[in-house]
Formats: sequence, structure tokens, C-alpha cells
Amino acid sequence: MTDTARTAKLTIDGKTLDLPIHSPSVGPDVLDIRKLYAQAGVFTYDPGFTSTASCDSTITYIDGDMGELLYRGYSIDDLADKSNFVEVCYLLLNGELPTKDELEEFTERVTRHTMVHEQMLHFFRGFRRDAHPMAIICGVMGAMSSFYHDSTDITDPVQREIASIRMIAKIPTITAMAFKYSVGQPFMYPLNDLDYASNFLQMCFAVPAEPYVVNPILSKAMDRIFTLHADHEQNASTSTVRLAGSSGANPFACIAAGIACLWGPAHGGANEACLSMLREIGTVDRIPEFVARAKDKSDPFRLMGFGHRVYKNFDPRATVMKESADEVLSLMGIKNNPTLQVAKELERIALEDEYFIEKKLYPNVDFYSGIILDAMGFPTSMFTPIFALSRTVGWIAQWREMITDPGLKIGRPRQLYQGHTRRDFVGLDKR
Repeated sequence: MTDTARTAKLTIDGKTLDLPIHSPSVGPDVLDIRKLYAQAGVFTYDPGFTSTASCDSTITYIDGDMGELLYRGYSIDDLADKSNFVEVCYLLLNGELPTKDELEEFTERVTRHTMVHEQMLHFFRGFRRDAHPMAIICGVMGAMSSFYHDSTDITDPVQREIASIRMIAKIPTITAMAFKYSVGQPFMYPLNDLDYASNFLQMCFAVPAEPYVVNPILSKAMDRIFTLHADHEQNASTSTVRLAGSSGANPFACIAAGIACLWGPAHGGANEACLSMLREIGTVDRIPEFVARAKDKSDPFRLMGFGHRVYKNFDPRATVMKESADEVLSLMGIKNNPTLQVAKELERIALEDEYFIEKKLYPNVDFYSGIILDAMGFPTSMFTPIFALSRTVGWIAQWREMITDPGLKIGRPRQLYQGHTRRDFVGLDKR
């Protein structure tokens, strides 16, 4: 964060305060109100923190108006096209792209940590057979702190590094095990000769009875899903991880908190909600009915998978994801699938209809990722767990940045209290 000599003047009850203005490397200026309560005795009111910078960070930058997403300064388009998820993990964690030797060493470390402790299998058997996979991975991630005591000391940089590698390496295994448990199939162990995305697919879809060969188109699409969802600035789940981490909680507990937050349908469940909507529409001939409802201000129905809270123009991730969606649908030969026919026609309308264009309701990454995951054979209950798998590295990078911040303080938002003032207690016999 770059300090400038500029200040903003705020006058309250005749008292004028000079509030510092900070200029970032890119993006809007930030008004520093840290001393506002001490100097003026007032708080700011910002529900949802939509106008509040909770921290300074060097990891991810979003320009919602321009439709731009940068990881450590690199555009998401370039990374999705020219890089891979493991390399992006290294970038997010360390701030720079790795050399060839650094990437090989990092990949080797991740690969060698993909297995989970054998006793953790008992955790899975403790869940009901119809437990939601998100409930399982949230619980198992939190339970990792009871298995790996040698990497929970947040003051030790070596332990922080070990914990980071372990979580990045084991979250695909945990997620795949949650999937296998939900469908009643035996767990498949990771294979060290496969890349990160291919390994996840084989752990999900292979069975002991026959060999399984990962299709490179599906592996590439999965790697892109991981990359596009790896981090997204200070969203709800990332802020949850930072808030939990500010208390000094161990890293496994912090990431479990992020997983729990991501589970919400307004956050990580958006692609699941999108596919449910497509199935509700059912057939192409019913699309006009639902489009009309979306345009009707008096109708609470809204199209899921279109527009974005942050991106006011288009979602840069959607452009890349659309390419993968076309490749996967072509490969799987399921063009006659009614749900996917609805998706393609709805996409066409959204890109051509004046209402959608004027409102900038373009298909977002959730629209395409849901289509791809469905085509691959994943049930909707697995969409958010795969999102959590992808976002784990971003949460870890944000947590590590926060932990090493010399200005770290425990999170403690304030409130606008609207309740009763002090009242006298009334005994039970007089109520």
C-alpha cells in the first residue's frame, strides 16, 4: 500500500478530521478510517463491507468494470491458456512464476503428499451414506489438524509451508473420497505418475475392476476449472479464512471455515443453482417463458449463471470456460441432452438479447463450469466441493499473507446498535 500526502476532510459536529488517502498500485484509492473512532467517536456503516478494504494484499486484483482478473499481475486468460494449475499454485503462494527446477521440485512435493493418513478413512465411515460431500470435506479438513501436529504452529514458517503443501496435495484426495463415499464405491488411491487434474479424475471415476485412462480434453478442462477458481480477492469465504486466521487458529481450521462459508448457495453453490435452473426450464421451447419472468420486475425469479456481483461488464473467466465447455460437450457426444440444449440456447439469447446486453447479464463462469461438470458425470452435489478444491490454494495464499503482516490484528467488526437501551430487570413473578 502506497501512502500519499493527500487527505480527505471530514467534519463531524464542527470538528474537522484529516483522513489519509492511500493509492494502490492499481484500482480505486482507499480512505484510511482506522483512527476515526478514536478521533471522532463514530463508526462507519457498511453492510456486507462492499465499500470497505479489510486488508492490503498483493495476490489478486479484480477490475469489475473492465472485466479483468489478475493473479500476481498475470491475466487469467494467459494463465488459463499458457500455464497449469500447479504452476498457478506456486505463483499464488510465492508471488512469482517458478523456474523449471522450482516447478519440478514443487510438483514433486505436492505429488508426494497426496495420500491421506489411513486412519482418516474411519472419518468417512462415520458419516451417513447420503451425507452431502461438502459436509464431509469440511469435517475432514478440520480433522487434519488432529493428524498433523507438526504443521500447526503458525509462528513457524517451515510449518506454515508444510501445512500449505499438505492441504493443496490432499484436498483432491479428500474431495474424491467424499464423492466415492456418496456413490458407494471403493476409494481409489492417488497415482504419482499422473498430473494434478488427471489424478483427481481417476480418483473420482476409476474402479478397481478395470483400468481407467484419463481423457486429456477432460483433464485440461478440469485443470482450467481449478485455475479459474483458484482465487478471487476478498470474497466471503476468503474473508472468512482471514477472519478465522486473525485469531491465531491453525491453518486446517481456517481452511475448513472457508469451506463452510463457500457452501452457501449465494457463494460457491451458484453453479449448482444454475444447473438446477436449467433442469427446471427443461426444454428449449420453455425458455421464452423463463426469460419473460426474468425481465418481469414483479417476479422474484432470476436467471442463475448470468451477471456477477463484482464484474459489471463480463466475467473474464467465462470466456475461457466457454471454450472448454464446447470441447467437452463435443467430446462427450451429448449434444442431444435436453439440459445442455437449454444451456446453449439460453447462452445464445443472453449474448444477443438487448435486455441482457443492456443489463450486462452475460453468462458467467458458474454457467459454464456447471455444464462441464455435469457433462463429465459429476452430480450437482459435487460442484461446490470441486470449487472448494480449486479455491484452497487461494485461501492458503491469503492466510499466509495475513499471518506475516506485521500490522495483523484480530478481526473485530463493529455495529450500528438498534436494540433497547438499558432496562431494569423484572422478576419472573411480575412478568
